[in-house]
Amino acid sequence: MLGDLTDLSQVHFEPSQLIGIPFALVGAVLMSIGAQLQHRGVGKVGDDADEGSSSLNFKQLVALFRRPSWLTGTLLLGGAIVFQLISLGFSPLIVVQPIGAVALVMTAILNSRVSKTKLNKESILAITLSVGGIGIFVSIAAFTAVNAPMTSADLAEILIILLIVLAIFGALFLFLGKHLSALYYIVGAGVLYGFVATLAKVVITSITHGATDWLTWACLAALLAATILGALFVQNAYSSGPPDLVIAGLTVIDPIVAVTIGIVILDEASQAPPWAIVAYIVAGVLAVIGVFLLAKYHPDAHEPLAEASAEAKAGFKGATADSKAKVNAAAHGAKEAIKKAKSVN
Repeated sequence: MLGDLTDLSQVHFEPSQLIGIPFALVGAVLMSIGAQLQHRGVGKVGDDADEGSSSLNFKQLVALFRRPSWLTGTLLLGGAIVFQLISLGFSPLIVVQPIGAVALVMTAILNSRVSKTKLNKESILAITLSVGGIGIFVSIAAFTAVNAPMTSADLAEILIILLIVLAIFGALFLFLGKHLSALYYIVGAGVLYGFVATLAKVVITSITHGATDWLTWACLAALLAATILGALFVQNAYSSGPPDLVIAGLTVIDPIVAVTIGIVILDEASQAPPWAIVAYIVAGVLAVIGVFLLAKYHPDAHEPLAEASAEAKAGFKGATADSKAKVNAAAHGAKEAIKKAKSVN
């Protein structure tokens, strides 16, 4: 029985589907550098944030287009998208989409050097879990996944789910935007970009096979809507969290959503043996645990608390010193008054 479970001979493997992997790797590198530059640009306009708000206002969003670092980062992210689309044209969604986790390692190293903040042991463990989980997933998916044909029913199902997701995240952002945390924006962007990758795969496949119809154009419109809202979420995440935490969420949540759609709706894992499905789940759980650990233990996440604590201590010391000075001045005044009274008498 075990031999049947681990036998890959029945999987219809096409070597050409590995071509997308190097394109996905280049896209991940561009994503990492672009994310760091965008984060720097957002930080430059972050001083004008509304007090008590974790989201960017309209003035700040417009100001981003005047920041060279943000514009350069945006161009690099655009290049990352192009390479990702090329990879999707060659390989199954569940093979190339998780490769973006490479960006997490690069971003963590870059951010550590730029901010001169040494990653603690917990953060390193979190990154290792995330990248390790994704690495295991891709290694297995590369030889067990297939480019399955898509039906109109599949596309309609994906579109309906995405419309519901857009309505939920859009409403939360509209009514609670000023009170939402970085983790919310990261999760929201990851979910939306997971649908973007899926719809991009759908549109590319339809166009290359000459099977475009109204449903294909509907997918393209939904793709653009999800991209715009996801990009807005990413910028807000940069304003309230470190870039490697943002990338961690995107490179784990995005593939999990895309992979789930690829397996459940597009049947890309239809030929995978049972042990591979189990491995997919275990690897995904490890990656998600890594993201939450990074959100909890990342040193940048605790810097604001440390700064606030230092300010409070400084304020307390200042107040204490001021109080002592006033007490001493009062005591000295009292002594002088007593001396004068004695001299008069």
